[in-house]
Amino acid sequence: MEIRGAVTLPARREDIELTTADGLRLVGELAIPADREPVATLVTLHPLPTAGGFMDSHILRKAAARLPALADLAVLRFNTRGTSSPRGTSEGAFDGGAAERLDVAAAMEFVTARGLPRPWLLGWSFGTELALKYGPEHPIEGAVLLSPPLHRATTDEVAAWHDDPRRLVVLVPEFDDYLRPAEAFERFSVVPEATVIDVDGGKHLWVGENQTRRVLTEIVAVVNPAALPLPTEWHQ
Repeated sequence: MEIRGAVTLPARREDIELTTADGLRLVGELAIPADREPVATLVTLHPLPTAGGFMDSHILRKAAARLPALADLAVLRFNTRGTSSPRGTSEGAFDGGAAERLDVAAAMEFVTARGLPRPWLLGWSFGTELALKYGPEHPIEGAVLLSPPLHRATTDEVAAWHDDPRRLVVLVPEFDDYLRPAEAFERFSVVPEATVIDVDGGKHLWVGENQTRRVLTEIVAVVNPAALPLPTEWHQ
């Protein structure tokens, strides 16, 4: 079977709930390898909910569908406050990235409580703002940023990653709608340790199987490179 589109590979999948410090219930899903323990964990932070972003935004959904089987990763997805998906609606209201600090904290508390190994933040668009702003507060291995717009994360918040031992890896599409590679290299120059990857032909939404595979490959290259190359066929 070719691995593409909506193909979902075997995993143990569990509907979960997170509870924030201000008492909200957030809905989500945890996917882990079907027959072994994960070697690392992706804590995913979705795109802007007021523009259609949610835990099922396609790259995050495909990461959860494929990477437990292909790369031995645990993938935690959840709707930030006020966000809806087929899984349900998280309580509260969108707060522009401010109160969402508590949502990130709730996800990390869940990771700790479950003993999930080697957590990485995986942010996409708006999710990259949350990763940049609040990632340093938590015991993570690092952060992978997809299509960062840098609308909400300040220069000081980005610069706070300088001299931090945790890795910062940034995927910037050639044809991004908000931040293109030349500007991204400049904006992230305050973190000279950051790895900024210019993705030829890429677009903000990473549409198409070729872009999906490129993004998932880059994620795995950071988090569990021993799993590369990712197969394109699945054999039961």
